[in-house]
Amino acid sequence: MFKKLMTAAILSGAAFSANVSSAWCLFNCDYTKTKYPLVLAPGVLGFDKLVGFVDYWYGIPGGLKDGGAKVYVTSASAFNSSELRGEQLLKQTQDILAITGAAKVNLIGHSHGGYSVRYVADVIPTRVASLTMVHSPVKGSPVADLVRGVAPAGTFTDTVVQTVGTAVSNLITFLAGNSYKEDFMASMDSFTKTGSAAFIAKHPNGVPTTACGEGAYTANGIRNYSWSGTTTVANVLDPLDTFFGLTGLAGSEANDGLVGRCSSHFGKVLRDNYPWNHGDAINQLFGVRGLFTPDPVDVYREHANRLKTAGL
Repeated sequence: MFKKLMTAAILSGAAFSANVSSAWCLFNCDYTKTKYPLVLAPGVLGFDKLVGFVDYWYGIPGGLKDGGAKVYVTSASAFNSSELRGEQLLKQTQDILAITGAAKVNLIGHSHGGYSVRYVADVIPTRVASLTMVHSPVKGSPVADLVRGVAPAGTFTDTVVQTVGTAVSNLITFLAGNSYKEDFMASMDSFTKTGSAAFIAKHPNGVPTTACGEGAYTANGIRNYSWSGTTTVANVLDPLDTFFGLTGLAGSEANDGLVGRCSSHFGKVLRDNYPWNHGDAINQLFGVRGLFTPDPVDVYREHANRLKTAGL
């Protein structure tokens, strides 16, 4: 029986996120107990929970709470502009601040969520303790430029892609129990090199001024961090890996399927070559990842402890 279980684990490469350190509070029960609440902002798809049981941040909030952290998971439009999604996060962040009575929050954004947290930090800088970008295309994604190349603005192809993409976005938002406005191509435009440069011009704090360097570790009193990965296909049994394996071909540098290694840099770069793809960064699909790769839940827990140690 033991051999069968071991064989199944090896074949699936499943990530059992509920490890001993996070599932059982025997020691270090305050390991992730940050001074300020942790607020998680999703990337594209934008849901916090889909059809009632699919969590965007699979196993991560629980792993953080086990160590004493106060964690709040937000939602957003599945696809829309950085500014509109930023406003959505701003409203939720203000609600969290009001409900908790906290002076500040630690904002963590995955993918497009990284743009959202940067937006919020510039609107209410005195209420934000730290920003963390997780696999966020700070300087854009080549996949978005590819989409715009295939479907230039104002063309028939643009209309078709916009119609189909927005319809899918509306379905995702409906299944998540939300009612956000959707605009697929507005999202793509935000991710292009040009769109990202325009956003950086308005929100430059923490963004590197060199091609592949680090940004300001602290700006406006806010600590800045980032991490990302460079693997597109980590486990052939994970359906998401097929998608990221294909989209990763659009990039000329090492990437996670959507985000290039250097494009992900922001503030203090904690690591930019995790053996993860874009989905692994949020422990998807249901915790399946490459065999012997780091557990994403542990990485988030370690970061929470880092924030705690920094007095945040």
